[in-house]
Amino acid sequence: MSTVIAPIYIEVASRHLLDERLEAAVRDLREVAMRTGSHGILITRNSPGHYTAALSDQVPFGMTREVIR
Repeated sequence: MSTVIAPIYIEVASRHLLDERLEAAVRDLREVAMRTGSHGILITRNSPGHYTAALSDQVPFGMTREVIR
C-alpha cells in the first residue's frame, strides 16, 4: 500500500510565520517519508511569501532541499 500526500502550500506575510509553517510542513512530510523510505522533501519558494513543501522522488530519502523559482 502506498501513501500519498498532497503538496503543502504556504502563504505568509512575516518571517516568524514562515519559520513556523515551514517547520510544521517538514515535520508532517517527514512522517510520511519515513514510512515510504523513498522520497526526500522539496521546499520551493514560488514568490515572496509563497512556498510549496512536497515529497519528491528527485530528492534523496533523508534529505530536504530548497529551490527558488
